[in-house]
Parts: sequence; structure tokens; C-alpha cells
Amino acid sequence: MQRSNVRLGIFAWCMIGIWEIPSQHQNGDFPTEAFCMKVNEFNLSKTALLFFDMLNIYYHGASEETKRRMKPVVDNAVRLMNAARQNRMLIYYAMANHRPDGESRSVVVTDTDMRLRPWPNDDCNPALHGATEGSWEQKVIEEIAPRPEDYVIPKYRWSTFHQTYFDLGLRSRGIDTLIISGGAVDVGVASTVYAARDLDYSVIVVRDACSNSHEDSMAAFMNTVFPRMGRVRTTEEVLGMIRSATTTRN
Repeated sequence: MQRSNVRLGIFAWCMIGIWEIPSQHQNGDFPTEAFCMKVNEFNLSKTALLFFDMLNIYYHGASEETKRRMKPVVDNAVRLMNAARQNRMLIYYAMANHRPDGESRSVVVTDTDMRLRPWPNDDCNPALHGATEGSWEQKVIEEIAPRPEDYVIPKYRWSTFHQTYFDLGLRSRGIDTLIISGGAVDVGVASTVYAARDLDYSVIVVRDACSNSHEDSMAAFMNTVFPRMGRVRTTEEVLGMIRSATTTRN
């Protein structure tokens, strides 16, 4: 709103011939010093950690091969959780929440199932989700288990924001920046990042604390999509940012 008022004021002055727009701003790139932030810094008191769908069904209930692949991701999530707790950062957990009878699941028509397999005989028939309300499969993995002071956000679609209290839970605590860990990157993490950007939250996606079934889409999001929507950092880089923010706060 403030930038819009500035532009309208400049336009009005120019229309009556009192002031000519300097050539360096004629493409619409007006000074934004008041909005400038360092890309490797954040305000610790306004930053929260979000674990997305880090549930038993995707890790402890998965195949041994998947667990081996996921182990470094989980280890990095633990490091992020520990740093957040040590620095009194808020932690939020997005958790898939589905009815056992599947009556609340999405039934949009798609070309393939979630594993990119075409539907047999062209019959789209989405399976029931395993993370049903109250089940062991739905619970957050014990390695990063929530505490009473944390926020657990049951969600019914891919995005953590869609018809949940997540936005309210952030704004009521003065949060404007999210650090995100979890998976799948090309499904719910991406959906959440898109929604966060549309709601004007700054986002930091932790590359090596996220998981995905498909390496090509993981690379596409981390290398060409998320950098234009927020920031992409490694776990070690985020821990360094937290340490720097702590030093600044103290």
C-alpha cells in the first residue's frame, strides 16, 4: 500500500508537469530502501520452523530403502529442531489428517496416481490416504516429536494454509518468516511455499532437510522455482543464520 501511494503521487506530479521522472526509474523500479533486507539474515523473534508431513507413514512405516534415503533428512531436521528450541523459536508441524472412510479426500481427475503411474483403463480412482486421523501412521516421527508449546496443524489438502488455522497461528505470534523442512517437495511443500508467498511470508526452504520421490522435480524446485519465491539454504547455512541472529539479538 505504501509503495502504491508513492507511485500514485509520482504519477500525479508528472501529469501536471511539475516533476519529470528520472531516467533510472522510468521502467518502474523505484527506490525500495525501506523494504530492503539482507538475504542471509532474519529476525529471530519473527521466524518460525515448520516441519511438513514428517510422519510415521513416510519414514518409520516406509521400506528399508526409503528409510536409508530419508535418514540424513531426518538427522538434519533434528538439528534444526534443537537449534529452534535452544533459541526459543516457535515450531509448527503440518500433519495430514484424513477420514478413515476417505470421504474428505480430494477426488480431482488426474492423469496419474501419486507415483506417476497412469490410471488403468483411464479410470481415475484415488486411493485412501494412510495418514488417517488418530492413527500411528499419522503421528509425527518421534525424532522431532512435538511438545505442548508447539503448534500442530491438521491439514486436509496439500497446503498447510488451506482451510486450517496456520495463518492465524503465525500472525497471532508475529511471525513473518518460515523455515521449512519436510516432504514431499513437489507436492505439499511446494503448495505451502506458494501459499506463503501469496500471503507475504518470507520462506527459507532447507534443501537437505527436505525429501522428494522424484529427483528431477526436486532439483527443479530447489534450483529454479524456490529461489524466486524465497530462499534455499542447507541445514548448516540455516544454523549459521540462527547463530548470527542470536548474536544480533543479544
